[in-house]
Amino acid sequence: MKRAGWCVVALAVGLAGCDDGSDGRVPAAEYGEVLFNDSRLSESSFNSFSCATCHSTTPTPPSGRMDSGYTLYDAAFRESWWGGFETRLLDAVNFCYVNFMRGVTPLPKDSPQSRALYEYLVSISPSPSAPARPFTVVKDVVDVTRGDVARGQQVYAEACQSCHGAPHTGEGRLTELASILPEVTDDYDTLFPGVPKSLVVIEKVRHGQFFGVGGNMPLYSLEALSDEDLGALLAFMGL
Repeated sequence: MKRAGWCVVALAVGLAGCDDGSDGRVPAAEYGEVLFNDSRLSESSFNSFSCATCHSTTPTPPSGRMDSGYTLYDAAFRESWWGGFETRLLDAVNFCYVNFMRGVTPLPKDSPQSRALYEYLVSISPSPSAPARPFTVVKDVVDVTRGDVARGQQVYAEACQSCHGAPHTGEGRLTELASILPEVTDDYDTLFPGVPKSLVVIEKVRHGQFFGVGGNMPLYSLEALSDEDLGALLAFMGL
C-alpha cells in the first residue's frame, strides 16, 4: 500500500510549491489536510461544511467540543465506518460529501482530492488495524426526560453553537442558512400541526436531514449525544 511521500497538484486552494519548490505541487498528505479543513472541497455554493466541522483529528476530541462525528485520528484502517454501513474508506468519506456537504456526485477514487484525503488520513492513523467504532442511530423518535438547564446550556455551547451561533440571536453561526435556536421552533405549530415542538427537534437531532425536516444537519448518534444530554438541551431551549 502506497503511503504519503508523493505529490499532487493543489487545485483551487492557493497553495504553492512542494518541499522542493516544484511548480504548484505539494505533498499529498499536506494537500489532504488543507482539503479536510476547507468547505471548498465541495463545489456546491450552498455548502458551508468542511470535514473539520464535524470531526477532530486528535487522539481524543478537544475539550468543549461535542461533534456529531468521531475524531478521525486512527480512522484510515478501521474495519468499517458509519456503524458498519460502509466498508470502504472512500465510500465513508463520500457518505458525508454527498449527504451533508451537498456534493453533486461522489469523489472518484482517482481524483487528486480523494487521493490526498486518503494520504492525510493515513498520516494520522498509526494503527494498521483499528477497530470499528459504534454508531447507534435512534430509529424511533420518542420524548426524553428533561434535564438540568445549566447542563443544557453547556451542551448547546459544545454541540450546537459552532453551527447555529449564539442562542436567540444566531450571532457567529456558520452560515445564514443555519437556524436560529430556539426561535426556529416558533413556526413548528404551523409546519408540523399536532406534533409537539420538542419531538420535531429530537427528530432533527437524531436523524439529521434524512427525513425532510429541513436543512443539511448531520445526525447525532447515542454515542455522540446521550438522551440525558439531549433532555438537558431541550430544557435549556425551553422545550
